Amino acid sequence: MNILSAGAAKGLLRSIAGGEGIELNGEFGAVGAIKDRLLAGAPCDVVVLTAAMIDELAAAGVVDSASVTPLGRVHTGVALLASSAPMQISSAAVLHELCANATKIYFPDPVRATAGIHCLKVLTALGLVPSREDRFAMFPSGAIAMRAMADAGDAEAVGITQCSEILYTPGVQYAGALPEPYALSTVYTAAVTRTAQNVPEARRLLTALAAITNVGIVREAGFDAV
Repeated sequence: MNILSAGAAKGLLRSIAGGEGIELNGEFGAVGAIKDRLLAGAPCDVVVLTAAMIDELAAAGVVDSASVTPLGRVHTGVALLASSAPMQISSAAVLHELCANATKIYFPDPVRATAGIHCLKVLTALGLVPSREDRFAMFPSGAIAMRAMADAGDAEAVGITQCSEILYTPGVQYAGALPEPYALSTVYTAAVTRTAQNVPEARRLLTALAAITNVGIVREAGFDAV
């Protein structure tokens, strides 16, 4: 089954699809890029984007409005190397100190990725733009950013992206959600496209994603109930 999805939902979709015996032929990335791929005609049975984007696509007749299925709310959070001492991002002051002293700050595309757009706003509000811009390490998606951070093995580096992308990347640990006033949570939603070639399987995947029996898997993947 062909799927186009925000990177934040990759771990969840693979877990649920695996449990259902559904093989995914998926593309995962920044929501802006994924939406563009869909509108450009890329093969797609199920698309996962922010709730606002799915609502727009439903209104435009690109997806089946009756199939729209909220997956949950994901917090934008902070990543540290897995080998680093655990810490809690308990306040804006702690976040500022952590980012100001980081050798590198890894985050997704600040133009097309939800977490990347927000991250750049937060770093600007913290007074780290332009003073620390030489330490910014930006990647097409949060998953790619977290993989690069893990591979670099720099214990003084910090990552900022959707918590679900941190949770499914080996080598990094989730330190917690961004504190107020910088907190951000995003609702992700799935839908069957109007051009879907595998409608029964697509609907089966969405039913499994919404099933009460899979609530534990959804939570472990970093999604809170809407």
